[in-house]
Amino acid sequence: MTRPLRTTRSLALAALAATTVLAACGGGDNRPKDTAYVARDVETLYSEAKERLDRGQPMVAAALFDEVERQHPYSPWARRAQLMSAFSYYVGADYNKAIQAAQRFLSIHPGNKDAPYAFYLIALSYYEQISDVERDQKITEQALTALREVVRRFPNSQYASDAALKIDLVQDHLAGKEMEIGRYYERSGKWIAAQIRFQNVVDNFQTTSHAPEALFRLTETSLALGIPEEAVKYAAVLGANYPGNEWYEKAYALVEEHAAGVQAS
Repeated sequence: MTRPLRTTRSLALAALAATTVLAACGGGDNRPKDTAYVARDVETLYSEAKERLDRGQPMVAAALFDEVERQHPYSPWARRAQLMSAFSYYVGADYNKAIQAAQRFLSIHPGNKDAPYAFYLIALSYYEQISDVERDQKITEQALTALREVVRRFPNSQYASDAALKIDLVQDHLAGKEMEIGRYYERSGKWIAAQIRFQNVVDNFQTTSHAPEALFRLTETSLALGIPEEAVKYAAVLGANYPGNEWYEKAYALVEEHAAGVQAS
C-alpha cells in the first residue's frame, strides 16, 4: 500500500471549524501587507494570520499565529493562536511542526475543550507521513499509537470514528510490510524467518486483508520445511475462516499435491 492512506485536509478543516478556534475575530480592514515581526495589536495580528490561511498561505499564517502568542502571551487570543498555528503547519505539510505545536498546546491547556482536536491533529500529522511498505515503518507505528490515543481518550468525540477507520488502514499497512518481508525471506529460502513474519500477520493483524495470504504462505513454507501436518493445519484454518477465497483454493491444491492423507498436528 502506498500513499492512499493520506487523509484529506478538508476533513481536518471541518473538524477544526467545529471548535471555537475559528470564532470570528475583530480588527479592521487596515491589515499590514508586510508579515515581518513588528508589534501589532492582537486582533489585527490574529485577523491577518487567519486571512493568510484563508488565502492559501499556511506557512505565513503559522508564523503570524506564532507571533500572536509571542507578542500577546496572556491574551485569550494566544490559546486560539496556538492551535491555529498547529493547524496551519499541518495544512502546509510541515507535520513535525504541527505535532510540536499541538503538543505544546496540550502541555499548556491539557483540560481545554479543544484538547480532543489537538490529539486528533497530532494523529493526522503522523498519518500523513506514512510511507510505502518498502520503507521503515516507525512513523506508521507512531500514527497507530496516536490514533489509538484519540479513541481511548475521547471515544464519544467526533474524531473517534475517523480515528478508528484510520487504525484499520494503518494496521493493514503494517501487515503489508510484514508480508513483504516474509515474501522476501521465502524467495531467499529462509523458511523459518519467513514463517515468523507470516505468523505475526495471523496473530496480530488477523482482521486485515493480508491474513488469507499469510495463512497460504504458512502452508507453503511448512511444506518447504518438511512438516506437511503443519501445512494441513494452516490450510484448514484458511478454509474455515475464508471459504472460497482464492488463497484457500491455492492452499488446498498444494495440500492435495504434497500432503494428501496427512492429518493436521
